[in-house]
Amino acid sequence: MQHSRENIVIKENLKKMKTTKFILLFIIFLTFISQIQAQEKKEEKDSKFNIISYGGIGYAIIKNDNEPSYNLNSNSADILLNYRLNQKYGLATGIGVAELSGNGFNSLGNFYHERTTIKIPLLATFDYKISEKIKIIGNIGLYAQNIINDEYRFLNISQKDVYNGWNFGSQLGFGFVFKMFDNFSAGINYSGQSDFSKFKSNNNSGINDKQKLKNLNSIGIVLMIDL
Repeated sequence: MQHSRENIVIKENLKKMKTTKFILLFIIFLTFISQIQAQEKKEEKDSKFNIISYGGIGYAIIKNDNEPSYNLNSNSADILLNYRLNQKYGLATGIGVAELSGNGFNSLGNFYHERTTIKIPLLATFDYKISEKIKIIGNIGLYAQNIINDEYRFLNISQKDVYNGWNFGSQLGFGFVFKMFDNFSAGINYSGQSDFSKFKSNNNSGINDKQKLKNLNSIGIVLMIDL
C-alpha cells in the first residue's frame, strides 16, 4: 500500500510538472509571437517616413531656340521627405537647388554664365533590399523649377536676370545605399533631369530667345534617415 501511494504521488507530480512545462512553453511561445508582432509594428511605424538627401556634380546642356546651345557644369542637391506606402514604394516631395556655370557665346559675344535654380519635385520612390545591409533606391517624377539667380558676364558688361520665371520637367534617380546604423544609410546616387517647357528671355535683356535645361546628369552621395 505504501509503495502504491508513493507511485500515485509520483505520477501526480509528474503530471503537474508536465502541465507546468506545457504552460511555460505556451507562455514563452506567446511572448515570442507578441515580440515579433511588436517588432513588425515598430518597423512599420518607423518606416512610414524617411528623409532622403542627395547631391552631386555633373553637367547640363542649355538648349536655345535661336542662339547656339552650350554646356554648363552643375553642382546640385535635393532633400526629400518620403512617405512609404508599403515596404517597396512611396511618394516624396521636397526641394532641390542647382548651381550651373560655364562658358558660351551668342549674338552679343562670348560670355561666362552663372545660374541658380530651385525646384519642387513630386516623385514616386522605391527601394529593394539585395542583402541585409544593402539596398537599391530610386525615384521618378515631375518638378516645377524657378530661376533665382541668372548672370551673363561678357567682356565689358554683365547682364542679370536675362531669363526668369517657372518651367516644368521630369527627373529620375537611382542609387545604392549601405545601412550604417539602425536608422541611417549612405551610398552613391545618380540623378538626371530635363525640362519639357522653356524659360523666356526678358524684353530688356537684348536677347529674344527661349531656352530649357536639357540632360542635367550628376553623380554623388545619398543619405537616408528613417524617422
